[in-house]
Amino acid sequence: MYFIDGMPFSFDTIEKHQLEDVWIKSEAACNPEFSLDQVDKSSDYLIAEELHPLLFDIEVQNPELLPDDTFS
Repeated sequence: MYFIDGMPFSFDTIEKHQLEDVWIKSEAACNPEFSLDQVDKSSDYLIAEELHPLLFDIEVQNPELLPDDTFS
């Protein structure tokens, strides 16, 4: 899941074999569950405000917190 200020706006799908991965299962169990409707509503809001990072360039306040490969 990807979030902006706690709002889910996108997610990565996982392969069928990853559903049995112990680490993935434990991460899923420790985090809240979101429906596609919730993700769509958050995404729609971010699009309306022109803050959806997949569609608009946005200023990052703490770029040092992003993974290294983000800027490559």
